[in-house]
This record gives sequence, structure tokens and C-alpha cells, in this order.
Amino acid sequence: METTYRLNADELDNKFVDSLKSIFKNKEIEIVVSEIDETEYLLRSTANKEHLLDAVNDVENNKKIIVPEQKQF
Repeated sequence: METTYRLNADELDNKFVDSLKSIFKNKEIEIVVSEIDETEYLLRSTANKEHLLDAVNDVENNKKIIVPEQKQF
């Protein structure tokens, strides 16, 4: 069985550890910790990468900029 938990390090507490103990009771487990680079994750998909890079290009070239109605703020 393989399970992936994705959370911020600040969210780790005894409750989380206790839940792992409960789920994997009497089993040997391996815990692997890896840091997530959200930019790398978002650019992994070719379509998503193209969309994001196009949006960055639009902002850099002052295109397709939407300015909200300032009275609402």
C-alpha cells in the first residue's frame, strides 16, 4: 500500500503521527520527505506550462490586464 500526504511542515503534529500509527498498525513503514517546488509542479504539464508562460508574457507586455472597479475596494 502506498499513500501520499501533502501538507505544510507546520501542520505536522502528534495527531498526524497518531493517525499514521492507526492506519498502519503493526506494519513497518517508510517515511520519505521531499520538498515541493510548486512552480516545478505547475510547469510539469505541457499545456499548463504554455498557458502560464503565455500569461506571464501578457503581463510583461501589459496585455490582457484586467483592472477591477476600484469603487468596490
